[in-house]
Amino acid sequence: MSIRPEQEEVLMRTQREEIEKSLRKKFKHDLEGRFEKAVVRYELVEEGDRIAVCISGGKDSMLMAKLFQELKRHNKFPFELVFVCMDPGYLPRNRELIEYNARLLGIPLRFFETPIFDAVYTIEKSPCYLCARMRRGYLYRKAQELGCNKIALGHHYDDVIETILMGMLYSGQFQAMLPKLRSTNFEGMELIRPMYLIREEDIKRWRDASDLRFLQCACRFTEACAAQDEGSASLSKRQETKELIAALKKTNPQVDKNLFRSTENVVLNKVLGYKLHGERHSFLEDY
Repeated sequence: MSIRPEQEEVLMRTQREEIEKSLRKKFKHDLEGRFEKAVVRYELVEEGDRIAVCISGGKDSMLMAKLFQELKRHNKFPFELVFVCMDPGYLPRNRELIEYNARLLGIPLRFFETPIFDAVYTIEKSPCYLCARMRRGYLYRKAQELGCNKIALGHHYDDVIETILMGMLYSGQFQAMLPKLRSTNFEGMELIRPMYLIREEDIKRWRDASDLRFLQCACRFTEACAAQDEGSASLSKRQETKELIAALKKTNPQVDKNLFRSTENVVLNKVLGYKLHGERHSFLEDY
């Protein structure tokens, strides 16, 4: 028996109310609390901001959108939100899933199309890097068109520590994914990461408890990744790093926290060298 549109709307509204209730109660500490903590600690949202909340269709950015709605609902100063989703060339079924989840969660989503997938499809060397750079540029440009001064991305705590370790293991450098940074190419624009203190495991718990299904791999290069066996040889460097951290935590449960804290406890007189604004410095300068 098919469900009439008005019946579907009632069901979606009921589910949305339960999801919002869970954010205020069951997940208040792990999700809403850590979201607000990052916003305050790193001064991510200010009075008069107009923020482009960038949604990819995955669990992280969709949750970010809901947490921003909750923040605005009871925040003490005025700011504006614009929810945007860049379609880089999604397959119809992926676009439809994003649209459905936005309706279900009550997110007034604005789509805009770009040719990114077509542009990088034939690139053999580092297509993911190029795709990420192009995505960022398009998001900044669209945000400016919409009168925004900030874009918000859904990177979480695990993304932060994985990036630290990946830089050391694969690039020979130590640097953090900062909670906010100013754009060098788009004057007056800033990028913020309000999910900075939220653990991925808690995002997954919220997703599963809310009976939600989000995009995992929507890219043409990786659409089959969700169906791969865990032992597949084609695991990404980020997945390898994620598994390495998980293995280390079995003998040292503080590994993830220590990785995060290491970015706040850099002892400059105990390192061989460092870069500041692109200029290289050596410990010999102050020896």
